[in-house]
Amino acid sequence: MKDVNCSYCGNEEALAAFGVFACELEYSNLYVFKEQSHLGRVIVAYKDHVDDFTDLNEEERNGFFRDINNVSTCLKKLYNPTKVNYGMYNDKGHHLHCHLVPKYENDPFEFGTTFEMNPKRKFATEEELAKLVEELVNGLK
Repeated sequence: MKDVNCSYCGNEEALAAFGVFACELEYSNLYVFKEQSHLGRVIVAYKDHVDDFTDLNEEERNGFFRDINNVSTCLKKLYNPTKVNYGMYNDKGHHLHCHLVPKYENDPFEFGTTFEMNPKRKFATEEELAKLVEELVNGLK
């Protein structure tokens, strides 16, 4: 099931406002967040338009969290963050997704606190986004 207004269901204009598609995972899709104050910030969104992980059966739910785990493992290998924060907020956008936000101790901005949704500190260029996508896709192989 898809929602034509949803950025994760193929609404390219809505997606372009904050991110770019990186690749398809087993149960999800991976998107790179354009705002890269935290190098490697991504979103893992479930392939179908569901509101909550409790809407999934056990296999689907385990697959979704396995995708999140695989992406997190990749982020840790590629960018060596001190910690990865995970955020699942569905009160506005009703499509199951998880923000993965690498946090770096040498960055005084937000370390030790919850990440800001859009801090507007550093927007990646198209070239930087393409490089991030390439690194993630290769790192997930």
